Amino acid sequence: MIILGIDPGLAITGYAIMKKEKQKTEVLDYGAVCFQSKSSLESRIGTFYATFREKIITAQVTNIALETPFLGKNPQNFLKLGYLRGIVYLLADQHGIGIEEFAPRTIKLALTGSGSAQKEQVARVITRLFKGIQTPKSYDVTDALAVTLCGIWKSPLIK
Repeated sequence: MIILGIDPGLAITGYAIMKKEKQKTEVLDYGAVCFQSKSSLESRIGTFYATFREKIITAQVTNIALETPFLGKNPQNFLKLGYLRGIVYLLADQHGIGIEEFAPRTIKLALTGSGSAQKEQVARVITRLFKGIQTPKSYDVTDALAVTLCGIWKSPLIK
């Protein structure tokens, strides 16, 4: 199975692709899609779609793990994140891929043992689990790696 994990964001979207075979989990790709602050919403959505369509095709993704958003201080951002999530669902449908969603608290609990862990703690666990991964400049990337791992460990779709 090849799992694409996404931590969607309007400024930075973190992603990770992992392969699970039997008891072995391997990181195939990870990084961030950074959007220009002056880019229109339409441009960001188009870039998001094109980037993840290409990653799904190139890596032959079989499952997607997605972090669910939480309603922060700005309801407009929450609404706009829904557009990105809609794109993920569209891509999943177009490519016959199952999606499993995980709340931030569930992801933190799975990785650190605490649902209220800080981003730094999640990043530390990721860099310990995967020795070749340096702490990325953005926590969006380690969050995406965590989402992907949570998908591997917790999803009934992935066995």
